[in-house]
Amino acid sequence: MKAFPLLPLGLALLVASSTAFAGATLDRVQGKGELTGVLMENYPPFSFLNEQNQLDGFDVDVAKAVAERLGVRLKLETPSWDVIAAGRWSGRYDICVCSMTPSKARAEVFDFPVEYYQSPAVIVVNAKDTAITSGKDLSGKKVGVISASTYEAYLNKDLTIEGAEDKPLIYPFDNAQAAPYDNETVAFQDLALGTGVRLDAMVTNLITAKERIAQDPRFKITGETLYAEPNVIAIEKGDPQWNEKVTEVITALKADGTLAKISQKWIGADISK
Repeated sequence: MKAFPLLPLGLALLVASSTAFAGATLDRVQGKGELTGVLMENYPPFSFLNEQNQLDGFDVDVAKAVAERLGVRLKLETPSWDVIAAGRWSGRYDICVCSMTPSKARAEVFDFPVEYYQSPAVIVVNAKDTAITSGKDLSGKKVGVISASTYEAYLNKDLTIEGAEDKPLIYPFDNAQAAPYDNETVAFQDLALGTGVRLDAMVTNLITAKERIAQDPRFKITGETLYAEPNVIAIEKGDPQWNEKVTEVITALKADGTLAKISQKWIGADISK
């Protein structure tokens, strides 16, 4: 057997670690022929179970388009939002096409390759409510939000949107009580009981709110938009090759009109711009 010169230990470790780090996620996805995406089960029209008990919606279709461009099959999982937003997935999931807003806290555990749509945050109240007409009226109120969401951080006056640190958010209320829920379906059920029974209001995505109200007239949007949220693709921190590949794929989906078509299908407007 031919002998090869040994590399110095430090150089050998550098070569080995560089090889392992050069796109571990992309290597895993291509090797398995499968992209494991993660999103919420009850967040219509972005992700929800349809009448066939299958995941459907805007985020689902975007994830499918990403997998198709990568030439692999798509596997979707739906843990609680707390689990998704905590990060440190240790390879369990490859990507989150799940309407995540890039907060400063999340940037400690995630990379955000690219924004894929924008949406404003709004107040939703029971349709019979007349007391809450603006953000300042949330003072002293119990407000339903998804647990570990940017809406919860906003109500706690502790939200910094990554990349928008120079645009501080306005908090029109003095002190609002955030009531966290695992999913919005239960929160809306509680709000439907009437103002002050279990909730006084909710803070959520404008598009999600409109979808819910179109199907259930027991709710209404009140007041002005609280703030605008960029929504991004999220991946595990520290894999630049995967970051670059995801950016490339989403950019292509924007350029060829795929994202616009998906947006028109589910939202009735192009929110991808």
